[in-house]
Amino acid sequence: MTDDTDVWKIASAADAARARAAAAGIVVAAGTPALDRARFLTSLSARLRNCLDQGGTWELRLLTGGTEHEGRLDVRLRPFDGGTAQNEPACEPVLSCPLPNPPAPGGRAGRPTSPSRALLSADEDTAAVLRLLDEQERLVQLHREELHQTNQGVLALHSDLEAAALAQRELLEAERSARAEVERARRLLNFLADASAAITSSLSPTEVLRRLTDLLVPEYAARLDVWLFDEEQGEEEGPVQEHSRAAVVAARTGRPQHAAAHPGNLPGTDDLPPAAMSPDRPLLAIPLITHRLLGVLTLIAPGPRFDADTCLMLVELGRRAGVALDNARRYEQHRDTAEALQRAQLTELPDPDGLLLAARYLPATQGMNIGGDWYDAFLQPDGSLLAVIGDVTGHGMHAAVVMGQLRTALRAYAVEDNSPAEILTRLHRMLRHLQPQLYATAMIARFRPGDPEVVWASAGHPPAVVRDADGSVRILDDAPGVMLGIPIAFTYADHVTRLPTGSSLVLYTDGLVERRAHGIDPGIERLRQALAGLSTPELEQDLDAAAEALLKPLMHDSERDDDVCLLLCHTVTYPAS
Repeated sequence: MTDDTDVWKIASAADAARARAAAAGIVVAAGTPALDRARFLTSLSARLRNCLDQGGTWELRLLTGGTEHEGRLDVRLRPFDGGTAQNEPACEPVLSCPLPNPPAPGGRAGRPTSPSRALLSADEDTAAVLRLLDEQERLVQLHREELHQTNQGVLALHSDLEAAALAQRELLEAERSARAEVERARRLLNFLADASAAITSSLSPTEVLRRLTDLLVPEYAARLDVWLFDEEQGEEEGPVQEHSRAAVVAARTGRPQHAAAHPGNLPGTDDLPPAAMSPDRPLLAIPLITHRLLGVLTLIAPGPRFDADTCLMLVELGRRAGVALDNARRYEQHRDTAEALQRAQLTELPDPDGLLLAARYLPATQGMNIGGDWYDAFLQPDGSLLAVIGDVTGHGMHAAVVMGQLRTALRAYAVEDNSPAEILTRLHRMLRHLQPQLYATAMIARFRPGDPEVVWASAGHPPAVVRDADGSVRILDDAPGVMLGIPIAFTYADHVTRLPTGSSLVLYTDGLVERRAHGIDPGIERLRQALAGLSTPELEQDLDAAAEALLKPLMHDSERDDDVCLLLCHTVTYPAS
């Protein structure tokens, strides 16, 4: 659709009326809704009145435009002077009106021809607006009546709702209280579960007591004391101390005791007068019982009282603490026995000509991982020396006993002048029949007086490390045989390496070089570097100090998951006969 423009000169009221009538004719013919038409024409009349009030001649342009399906009428007003409109901006913004059915170019269908006819047309628009207002007023009245009826219903229900709200508040308070009790019980159960896991995961009595203190103080106890009895005599461990009457009664009766100015009426607990050690706060003495009485746990309340639920939780935690302490004590006894048996079977090193020997044994510091590693060194009738290192799978007493059996059998087989490989072959056969479910690794090296060649054989053991006299370090990485006891027939092979005067051979168990996070190869490399850092004078002047120097960089932390055995052999000049 192309634009079409009408221009009107406005110098009087009649001019203004005719221009308005022309605009009205356009919007009426285009089918503009009555409400939009009324708004548009009212705004146009106001602008025309403003022009007349200012005086002079004005130019009014009626511009129809838009698309084929949707048009609009734009009105522009600006002063007119001497035949052309002044190049001034319009006094007001463009006034627009939508034209749903835009007229054809050059056409002005339906345009009023006189001010009187325009006036009558204006009344029709006003009538349409009034009809719309009447309809809206009728709808508003209906809504008012509906609102009034609704308000009446609300007022009628108000008293019932208030009563229901009161009942609801009471129910909510009851529910809130119940929820608080349930939440508190849940929290106590969760704490009991977490605390039990913490104390039972340790096998050190000292650590169990430390964790118990950390868990209970200060939330559940202002102070905590533990009175432990000697296992065999039932007496107090450590220096004699004074204990509250409640603790003494709890030890005598095996029942929890509550000491306070007022009875606590706690479940399963007897009441006593306040304790001298805590006259202002209640005291709770809980016996630590398993199959026997281990001691008494005494707690001073963190507040004015112990409530029933907390008391039940503390008594149950005391029972579990007793079990944890009993397990830790039994573990320490078993561990100490295994370590004592292990050390009793370790060999006192001989002092052969032409060879310096130093050995170290370090038990594991974590768990029951002791009892399987051993070293041995002994002279043969022909003057040769066998150096042995070994590691039995498994730990504890059983591994220590099997280790002793292997050590004894190895010495017996060596008496027959068997080579290292023959000894391992016979040990392998023996272990398969003696302990079918238990395996071992071992390495044997034979030193002969004045002979720079050392014969060795390995049964699945980590490779030995050699430091030559010139300070270079190498690893005996020939393929080892299978582990001793593996359920297959196997014959081991001897290997030979040169170890002239001033050379060192290091035998060790995997606890020295293996770490869970890194495997064994990085540890062997660290051992190689540590051995390379030693000088020949250091080795020959104090071989024990050299052994410590080898251990230090590899055992930098104090926690060990496994036993460690180290056997250091250093060749020196063989004395002349």
